[in-house]
Amino acid sequence: MRKGWVYLLAVLAATAGAQSYPARSVSLVVPFTAGGPTDVLGRTLAAAMGKSFGQTIIVENRTGAGGTIGTAYVARAAPDGYTFLLQHTGMATAPALYRKLSYDPLKDFEYVGQVVDVPMTLVARKDFPPKTPEALLDYLTAQKENINLANSGPGAVSHLCAMLLQQALGVQMTTISYQGTAPALAALMGGHVDVLCDQTTQTIPHIKSQRIKLYASATRKRIAALPDTPTLDELGLKGFEVMVWHGVYAPKGTPKEALGKFGAALRAALKDPMVKTRLKELGVQWVPEAMQTPAGLRDWLAAEIARWTPIIKKAGVYAE
Repeated sequence: MRKGWVYLLAVLAATAGAQSYPARSVSLVVPFTAGGPTDVLGRTLAAAMGKSFGQTIIVENRTGAGGTIGTAYVARAAPDGYTFLLQHTGMATAPALYRKLSYDPLKDFEYVGQVVDVPMTLVARKDFPPKTPEALLDYLTAQKENINLANSGPGAVSHLCAMLLQQALGVQMTTISYQGTAPALAALMGGHVDVLCDQTTQTIPHIKSQRIKLYASATRKRIAALPDTPTLDELGLKGFEVMVWHGVYAPKGTPKEALGKFGAALRAALKDPMVKTRLKELGVQWVPEAMQTPAGLRDWLAAEIARWTPIIKKAGVYAE
């Protein structure tokens, strides 16, 4: 009889524990600097997620080494449902970029779901000579190493976009790396560099204020927020496409209940009218609901690792 009561109490305790989650605030780790594109996305989503999640979601910036420091931190964190990760395309490129990576993107995490895609734009200092998008590629090809091509750090998506641009044109420009998007954009606006490939979440406000010049998007189709801007594909670089995608992860072994509740709050936030309005203004594109699931993210990550690894190895690009 006594054993029966003990079993019943254990079941009730487990049930109560499951029902009480989340019992405190949860950390959403962004492995990039505050104010950057992934941080802007993370804070926008976190604010909306709190409505249905029942607890505050705190965005925690753990920066360095192209996002690998913060990602490694989450891989080692306690799998208790109180630490999650918002990472972008770097989750797929890191295995090829870093010779010594302390985590395996496909083995050391649980998957919550893909979030949104952010298009890349090709922008320049406001007094850059080419008058039209059509004149840009000829100018870059002719000037070659005289062009200062900025990026937000070795291995960053802006670096990969610039690398693919040079490969497509068959030229080598002068590459200048910065420690993040903000200083790269500041250098562009200050006229210290010529060209930059970066996300719409960062470039659109400066395009609208005419502090930088927009030439093209790095997408197959024109960006809804920039309908008059041609794509690099239209300008002659057939098939050129670089999109920054984002996913949410948790440490391996995180309870399914926590993954389910956090995922449900994430998907609810993606449907929030205020979130949709805010992110659409920045050119963000929604992914199909099937991609917002653990399976959708897992399959996409595996495909992206397979896509980027040969490209990076062929270019001989490595980040320490």
